[in-house]
Amino acid sequence: MLQRDQLVAWLNNHAYPVWSLQGIDAANGGFVELLDQHGTGMVKPRRARVQPRQIYSFAMAKQFGWRGDINGIVRRGVDYFTKNYRREDGLYRTLCDTEGRPLDDRAFLYDQAFALLSLAHASSVLNARAEFEPQALALREVMEQQLRTQEKGFISSDFHSETRESNPHMHLLEACLAWSRVGTDSGWTALAEDLTDLAMNKFIQPNGALKEFFTDDWQPASGISGRIVEPGHQFEWAWLLLQCNRKDAQRRRAAALKLISIGETHGVRNGVAINALLDDFSVHDASARFWPQTERIKAAVLAAQITGNEQYWTTANNAVEGLMRYLNTPVKGLWLDVITPDGKLIDAPSPASSFYHLVAAIAQLDEGVKTLR
Repeated sequence: MLQRDQLVAWLNNHAYPVWSLQGIDAANGGFVELLDQHGTGMVKPRRARVQPRQIYSFAMAKQFGWRGDINGIVRRGVDYFTKNYRREDGLYRTLCDTEGRPLDDRAFLYDQAFALLSLAHASSVLNARAEFEPQALALREVMEQQLRTQEKGFISSDFHSETRESNPHMHLLEACLAWSRVGTDSGWTALAEDLTDLAMNKFIQPNGALKEFFTDDWQPASGISGRIVEPGHQFEWAWLLLQCNRKDAQRRRAAALKLISIGETHGVRNGVAINALLDDFSVHDASARFWPQTERIKAAVLAAQITGNEQYWTTANNAVEGLMRYLNTPVKGLWLDVITPDGKLIDAPSPASSFYHLVAAIAQLDEGVKTLR
């Protein structure tokens, strides 16, 4: 697939070089939040989620053949994140300034999930499981103590909001699957199974829609928030469920393929996956951010690999074509983040947080294409 070759070359020749040079703060350390469309880092407070996402992105560079300082970037990234974001209780605060000073000390489940994911990938690329798995297990234990609910799942933050969310559980599942591949503790697989059951029994509704916001007893939230369905998350959950085949594999696969079908049928407009639907599949937000396009690729490629159905390769090709529209930037290696409902790309900085999505999509595409050769 020519598109795979083009995307891997784009990563190695443009994206990794510009983000390693301009996306890392040479003075203070850490990864920047945004690059403007001239390829210059912007001075903005730094969300916890961006640091481990970038650790993941550079840890993955070795499999693409990038020749930069992968190990050094990953090691310094982990050290910076740990030093500046880890609280005394072991959870990670959500926001620091450019010099690493805390701006928001709250701990969100979402950020803890990405901390776990980055430790798994750092463990692999640095050959340092003996160092990082104990750290990951310690974090998991604190999460169990402070964020677990009396029902299944976790609260969204340590300030005990009554709202429950599917999205951070999705990324926690992703982290558990990563650790189940590189770690030795059986608890990773057990937690992954619990999270998969929660998705199957609570998040996914009878019509196949996956909802975002819930009450404390896992009922859909009241009002519009309880009706939101994001096509990007339909695809992302499908990709994860297709990997969860230890039990009830047929039911999980059927649910995953239905998530993809709903995303494709109702959530793709003018060749791109839009931001949000309602639970009757009417359009709620017809703009199309960059990241849902990457999740569409991941889901379609893995579905093609597992089912052998050529239809999913067609979907993957269409998804890659949609993604490529966002990569037409003045400085190669960047992306634009939003296409408006009338098809216009908005000229705005590239969010570092999206690099993780893009790298994961290219990795899945790369793996899928290799199975065809």
